[in-house]
Amino acid sequence: MTEKQYGRLVKEMSPKSPVGRDCFNAFWIGGLICVLGQLLMNGYGALGMEKEQAGTAASMTLVALSALLTGLSVYDDIAKHAGAGTLVPITGFANSIAAPAVEFKTEGFVLGVGAKMFTIAGPVLVYGVSASVVYGLIYWITTLF
Repeated sequence: MTEKQYGRLVKEMSPKSPVGRDCFNAFWIGGLICVLGQLLMNGYGALGMEKEQAGTAASMTLVALSALLTGLSVYDDIAKHAGAGTLVPITGFANSIAAPAVEFKTEGFVLGVGAKMFTIAGPVLVYGVSASVVYGLIYWITTLF
């Protein structure tokens, strides 16, 4: 079998992806997560928090809910239908940290949870923190003059 014949065979045998439906699900489920975030922010604002504090509290709540739902194996079920709709909001980042921790808990707290928890999110954290330090130093130097 040639490479071209194999390519045609794979294309014929592969299931067709419902791109339209997948995009729609990502849009409305991701939108619902954002609506939940806005409702939380409005609720915290109604409790007397300033806008910035309410935004921080809403973000923290979304991260906590995402981690909880990941631990209960609910977030993965939502992600099966929503796809990128659950990855783009802040909840996707929380899920990327919590999921490996849950998966490797049988290996212990140090080599399992502790080591595997940052396998996906680790590079994001390292480069994010490094970039913020560099930008902070540049800002500090430019304010000196």
